Amino acid sequence: MNNFTETGLADVLLKAVSELGFEKPTPIQAKTIPHLLNSGQDLIAFAQTGTGKTAAFGLPALHLTQVEDRRTQTLVLCPTRELCMQITKDLTNYSKYMKGVNIVAVYGGSSADVQIKALNKGAQVVVATPGRAKDLINRRKLKLATLDRVVLDEADEMLSMGFKEDLDAILSKMPGSRQTLLFSATMSKEVMGITGKYMNNPVELSATQMNTVAVNVNHQYYMVHARDRYEVIKRIADINPNIYGIVFCRTRRETKEVASKLMNDAYNADALHGDLSQAQRDEVMNRFRTRQLQLLVATDVAARGLDVNNLTHIINFNLPDDNEIYIHRSGRTGRAGKSGISIAIVHTREGKRIKEIEKKFGIKFSKELVPGGKEICTKQLYSLIDKIEKVQVDEKQIGPFMPAIYKKLEWLSREELIKHFVSAEFNRFLDYYKNAKDINVDESQERGKKGKREKRSRDERRQTAFTRIFINAGSKNDLTPARLIGVINEGLRSGEAEIGKIEILRKFSFFEIEDGMAVKLIDALKGKDFEGISLSLEVSQERPEFANYQKSKSPKHKGYKNMRDKWKKGKEKRSGGGGRGRRK
Repeated sequence: MNNFTETGLADVLLKAVSELGFEKPTPIQAKTIPHLLNSGQDLIAFAQTGTGKTAAFGLPALHLTQVEDRRTQTLVLCPTRELCMQITKDLTNYSKYMKGVNIVAVYGGSSADVQIKALNKGAQVVVATPGRAKDLINRRKLKLATLDRVVLDEADEMLSMGFKEDLDAILSKMPGSRQTLLFSATMSKEVMGITGKYMNNPVELSATQMNTVAVNVNHQYYMVHARDRYEVIKRIADINPNIYGIVFCRTRRETKEVASKLMNDAYNADALHGDLSQAQRDEVMNRFRTRQLQLLVATDVAARGLDVNNLTHIINFNLPDDNEIYIHRSGRTGRAGKSGISIAIVHTREGKRIKEIEKKFGIKFSKELVPGGKEICTKQLYSLIDKIEKVQVDEKQIGPFMPAIYKKLEWLSREELIKHFVSAEFNRFLDYYKNAKDINVDESQERGKKGKREKRSRDERRQTAFTRIFINAGSKNDLTPARLIGVINEGLRSGEAEIGKIEILRKFSFFEIEDGMAVKLIDALKGKDFEGISLSLEVSQERPEFANYQKSKSPKHKGYKNMRDKWKKGKEKRSGGGGRGRRK
């Protein structure tokens, strides 16, 4: 299919998409639109963000809408407020020339009364987040009796974000005659459960192999020590003066810290995470969309629905636990025929992860060297000169000031004037990078060091006594051995603690930590937030010295004090161990 005119869509839709610059349908559109126009069969479509799936389901839904009937005919469910608003905006643009079509967005974080008023006026198409849709259905304000089709957009994300119960409640109330369209980037067990329970003999369409990466993305990685990851972000930004990208972090706390450091260091950046109010989120996202921000530091969940074109870079401050999430992240650049760069900042123990991603998704990473001070200063200097050369001079505005300026600077020669001007703009880079060290890591040397450390650690481990700890988080909370070690190191503010066996179960987990660190860790992590839960740690098996502590969690309890005193007395005797926070 080479042109939208071949799809069979109504002329009013073709006119609108033509004005939007749509010419040739994307692969998912070319397969989905004809099917939906000619069949009422349920559909499963594998498509990632940025593949044009909103038009793939939206244009046929609008084409089939009975304009004279003001009752709801299409319901689109999506995971976030931002995506809900984006889909509504797109559908509104598509239906520009369709008189009588009303499209309403309903989502949390905004007045339900306003949304109910909009529904009461009649809405043939409703775009909703699961929580608000369920609420309005229960209040009998969102009525499903006349529904012809329901669209589950980014079904995998809705399920991973905990909307399964809401989706079950909504889908169980749907009329049996409706058509169900499911769009997902992955086919997880949860998604398969939805398809098996609520879909009737669906046809499967996929424009490309599932989870493939954008062809215009250049995948790179920098290997440094974990302590130097923030320095890498700064150097990437400095070597790319016109950078426009997203820095992905794993946790809200990490997102806040990285964004705060960047802003304090005078970079044009801000953060997007779950602790922001909706008004704050909207402000940050609008500033980023309009390029008032060059770098947005975000968690994966917070960035959902942020559909921004022309991103030059995606930077992974750390690799996500799930390799497929890396593909989602990288797919945000290299769109619409333009090229982009996806960067992974990895430390010495993550080399295997790069190879896993390469093997699973058929991509190739290039190892890049973190730029040094001289290289960055050269790039910044020439960027400054280019800016000066191309700047637009407003003679009318600046003219009245020029005689005084000429008088002030007449003692300088042409060469001296240029030196002074460039230095005024450029000295901060020269000062910062004049003694910049090489932070790149030589993998071959690290492998040799690792072997020696592991041998030393095994010898030390034989002499180390461990305490077994219970923690109230498990795989259900996205806890992995790597994340658990990170939580431990963050709580202790050190990577020196010796960690033994780790057992990750569904709702809780167990791990071993050297005896001297047990009480300190329990005290440090008590009540700390992890993926929305308040952490609680306990010693999981009784030993004589722990018996009293297990009977009471109060810091005033005698057993607790005895343990704390024991930890303090043994502090100087304890060795940090060769493990440095690694799992053995």
